Amino acid sequence: MTRRRLPKYVSEFPDRHGKIRVRFRRKGRADYYFQNVAWSAEFMEEYQACLAGEAAPAIQPGLSRTKPGTFNALIAAYYSSPEFKGLRPSSQTTFRGIIERFRQNHGDKRVALIERKHIKAIIGAMHETPAAANNLLDRLKVLMTLALDIGMRKDDPTARMRGFSYKSDGFHTWTESEIEAFETRHPVGSKARLALALMLYTGQRRSDAVTMGWQHIEGTRIKVRQQKTDKRLAIPMHPTLRAVMAATPRENMTFLVTAFGKPFTPAGFGNWFRDRCNDAGLPQCSAHGLRKAAARRLAEAGCSNQLIKSITGHETDKEVARYTADADQSRLADQAMAAAYGMKPEQELSNQPWRLDNSASKPLKRKDK
Repeated sequence: MTRRRLPKYVSEFPDRHGKIRVRFRRKGRADYYFQNVAWSAEFMEEYQACLAGEAAPAIQPGLSRTKPGTFNALIAAYYSSPEFKGLRPSSQTTFRGIIERFRQNHGDKRVALIERKHIKAIIGAMHETPAAANNLLDRLKVLMTLALDIGMRKDDPTARMRGFSYKSDGFHTWTESEIEAFETRHPVGSKARLALALMLYTGQRRSDAVTMGWQHIEGTRIKVRQQKTDKRLAIPMHPTLRAVMAATPRENMTFLVTAFGKPFTPAGFGNWFRDRCNDAGLPQCSAHGLRKAAARRLAEAGCSNQLIKSITGHETDKEVARYTADADQSRLADQAMAAAYGMKPEQELSNQPWRLDNSASKPLKRKDK
């Protein structure tokens, strides 16, 4: 009789008393010793709890070898805190990256000895990247609050400290000509064209695009559960999206997969799509810019913020405004010129033979036939 193999990450070994023990061991996780017989229903419940990180929680790197009172110790405490564990995985990854870069230069320094002037110097040295500087300051404020809570400091050196004041439009919003250029380079039937259609016609983030699959299609809608906000959306599928999907080989349950047939990670997909943009001669474009283009199109069509939020999943009008500012300006300018001079929007005039008279004081006139 062939013995059934144990599940992944599970092994058995004799302890010092000769008793066979069954253990869950996975890199970066605490070991877990099973209480029930392998493959029993109770055993499988334990196993699922281990996979979920409940029975075998993640081990914080360096926790056991950090010196008390240092930033290494404070950061390890933060990673174990409810404030950090309560964050969504995407936010944890983002914040961990910011903190770990700070730890590389300051991890061994004592938290109690850092002064306000030191933090100002650290943030000030990042003047060429003001957004990154402000993000670091935000994380340091969180760490200092925790230091107060656990007795590592008696004051907060970041209190009322402000970062850089700057304006940024963020990711570039794709124009219609850029969308056309990408579509010309990547025809219907290609993975790149499917990726563009999924993001452009659903208005979702790359982290949501990589999870979309055939199982999310219900009739003429595609259902989305946003990774960042946990918001559930049911979005009508545009005919163009349906046509692109119909022409794409259906080889996997997930729409977008790597060359090895595995689902993309959000970061991996972003890098892959960046290369596809470069192929089309669009180095200024990115995956997130398509989400902004989708919002722009909705705004240009006259959709209210409430209607736009029903597609994009944004929570506030302020978030939508950042995406649609250019479209709002263009639409209002058309209305203003129509009210003042009777001019029609540019898209309605594109095929009409208008010319600008030499006299600046004269209105637009129609060419003689």
